[in-house]
Amino acid sequence: MKVAFIGFGGVGQALAEILQDKKESLKLQYGLEPTVVAVSDVMKGSVYDPDGLDISTLLDAVREKGCVDAYPNAQEYDWNSLETIEKSNADMIVEVTFTDVQTGQPAIDHCVAAFKNGKSVVTTNKGPVALKLDELQALADENECFFGFEGTVMSGTPALRLPRTTLMGNDIYEVVGILNGTTNYIITEMEKGLSFDQALKQAQEFGYAEADPTSDIEGYDVRYKTAILSHYVMGQKVSALDIPCQGIADLTGEMVQEALSEGKRWKLLARIKKTDEGIEAQVAPEKIDITHPLAGVQGATNAILYECDLSGPIMLTGAGAGLKETGFSLLIDMIHAYQVNPKIRV
Repeated sequence: MKVAFIGFGGVGQALAEILQDKKESLKLQYGLEPTVVAVSDVMKGSVYDPDGLDISTLLDAVREKGCVDAYPNAQEYDWNSLETIEKSNADMIVEVTFTDVQTGQPAIDHCVAAFKNGKSVVTTNKGPVALKLDELQALADENECFFGFEGTVMSGTPALRLPRTTLMGNDIYEVVGILNGTTNYIITEMEKGLSFDQALKQAQEFGYAEADPTSDIEGYDVRYKTAILSHYVMGQKVSALDIPCQGIADLTGEMVQEALSEGKRWKLLARIKKTDEGIEAQVAPEKIDITHPLAGVQGATNAILYECDLSGPIMLTGAGAGLKETGFSLLIDMIHAYQVNPKIRV
């Protein structure tokens, strides 16, 4: 598998490290021998060698010089992202650019270019999947390419692959999830006595929240994940902007403590339910009983509960963020692509 990275920030570098550290076990267990041939990053430059780049040297160049074009003796140094996709000999594009989730760009254009050139894509960007899943999947299928996006909902915790594979045969009639670690961390700290502002500041200091936490606090991040789950798991396309969405900005310390005194906890929940009229989806804080399976999920952890007709409720919990965890989600897709897509093994 010849790999090109489009975007080489923390997640891309984490995956590169994993490919280096797991080189022997990937070959032994799966027959997978990935070779990184190209990197293109709008801030760090680009580099290409059809025979493969040494990952250690590549990472050293980024960490010491801040740019990939400090890599010595490569063949090409000035391709932009689309040129890298179109002209490199990569058969797998790892799309991890900074993308506007509301427009899905530039990730959508990168996916389209890859598929039109017969190249598979794995990505952690929510925008393309929430906005253009059907179109992109059709284009991938038309060109016999693989499209992987496991990391778009719960990072390295396989919230998409589990229901589509391990839970096959079930009718999943409801999905409820804690899909944002930042807000769950804030609520957990408020239960310990911190105010909302204090808990948010602490989340920012620990790297759980961005300097501008709006997407997390207002529930927008969860809204796009809810759209992906509705479409991919529940089988009905729902526009993210049509999903009622309320965040936790109005949650007060008094409300949190009052809930605890009642034997309840506040959680920001994504809820997707099949009804006779179709899918109902929403994002909102809910006060749930302390005995509810999701009530015990604390801190920056994510969890998702699948209500199934045959197996009963199945809950999956794990990290919903983190560089290594998100890099692992890309690796899941790469291994799966290698197993199911003959073009990659040629």
